[in-house]
Amino acid sequence: MATTMTPAEAWRKLREGNERFVSGTSDHPNQDASRRNSLVGQQNPFAIIFGCADSRLAAEIIFDLGLGDAFVVRTAGQVIDDAVLGSLEYGVDQLKVPLIIILGHDSCGAVIAAKNTVDTGEMPKGFLRDLVERITPSVLAARRQGFEEINDMVVEHVKQTAERLLDSSRAISAAVAEGRTAVLGVAYRLAEGRAELVSGDGAL
Repeated sequence: MATTMTPAEAWRKLREGNERFVSGTSDHPNQDASRRNSLVGQQNPFAIIFGCADSRLAAEIIFDLGLGDAFVVRTAGQVIDDAVLGSLEYGVDQLKVPLIIILGHDSCGAVIAAKNTVDTGEMPKGFLRDLVERITPSVLAARRQGFEEINDMVVEHVKQTAERLLDSSRAISAAVAEGRTAVLGVAYRLAEGRAELVSGDGAL
């Protein structure tokens, strides 16, 4: 059974949860045995959160969510690949989730690594190279706009990731065009715990 929430209602619920987290008044909803049992046969999340894998960026905690509330996909630097695209399309097409959040954060190590590669010309080894190659266009786009601070580059990378998602996935771009879902870029501040909207595609 698909959620009856609109993209705007889903975003409001996430904002309210984040406000509780910031103020230290989290409800910790939907985390008891009855909720667990109710989800055995189905799931009905109201948000997809595609975020950085950083250990300080636990999506369910910072938005004060519980079991079954969010379909969460995470990679270092919230880098898109085919598995991520398939996961997000599953959330939109099969689970009918009305909202996708692209979640980045300040002082992101993956963005720092990409900036260092741009500055020095030295590529990291192993599969970290793949991450850096996918983040580098965002670093260069930020620089073209005159930004040199890492946190400005993080915001640009969130925006670029949202654009890349819509450019790469016909299913998701169609869902946005039809008003079935929205894609929002959000930047998280580690010190204060606040998640701020930085970009948006779709009706809210």
